[in-house]
Formats: sequence, C-alpha cells, structure tokens
Amino acid sequence: MVRKILGRTENTTDIWFTPKEIITKLGPFDLDPCTELERPWDTATRHFTKEDDGLNQKWIGTVWCNPPYGTQTKIWLEKMAQHNNGIALVFARTETKMFFDHVWPRARGVLFIEGRLRFCNKDGKPGKTNSGAPSVLIAYGNDALSKLESSNIPGKLIYL
Repeated sequence: MVRKILGRTENTTDIWFTPKEIITKLGPFDLDPCTELERPWDTATRHFTKEDDGLNQKWIGTVWCNPPYGTQTKIWLEKMAQHNNGIALVFARTETKMFFDHVWPRARGVLFIEGRLRFCNKDGKPGKTNSGAPSVLIAYGNDALSKLESSNIPGKLIYL
C-alpha cells in the first residue's frame, strides 16, 4: 500500500524481503517458515506462507527465518531457539526481553551487520530507504554458526 502524506509518498507495506545477496552468502537453507507465496526469489528448498501457519508446522533441517517484525518477532525467535538449527534476521534490539529470553542464552552467535539493510519489495528491487534500524543475524546451532563464520557479510560476529 502506498499513501500520500503532505505531498510525499510513503510506503506503508509490512512485506519486505531479505536482500538476495544475504541468502546467497548464507545458504542453502532447507526451510523458510515465514515467507510470502509470491516472492522475488526462493530463500530455501521448502517454504511456508501465512496460509500454512509456519509457527505450527514441524520444522526440519536448516531454517532461514526473517520473521514478521514487531510483537510477533519474539514468538518466531522462541521457535528458532527450540529448533536450534538455523539463522534468523531481526532488528538488533539487544536490550529487549525478546533478546534476553531467546537470543542471549540460546543462540551460538550473532552477526551485527555493518550499516543498515535495504530490504526488497515483491519485485526484488531494494526499498528507497534503509530499514531504519540496525540488523543482526542470529545463529542457532553449530551449523548455523559456521554459515555466519564463512559468509563474508560485513559486520561483527560475536560468539555466545
């Protein structure tokens, strides 16, 4: 949805896709449990959409998770921590209860991405502005940590 505000256009969609280069540098992944039916590229071999209710499905293999941001993020991180085999991409809200419950005590490492990401719209083009906040990749499990280590994504990797 696009709306006009005082003579300027503001994009109000809440559907944004991970830049393809992030997936390429980290992949392959077996499952993305929270993506859209129509997406500019595959993020994993298997995908669950909102209609599939990925939170209530059985997760198998290495998971890629760019969850809905906001109040639902913590629920997805809780499931990622329980699954313990995958990488999540979220805002680096390191002081929040969500991080203290589902990241700091349970993840193997976090990669704070240098700069701010420009997420992509449904046709694969980057948004006109950056995400507005710093992003972090969270590794659950040793295999996921290895993916962060070898990704060459600019940033700082912290081992937990």
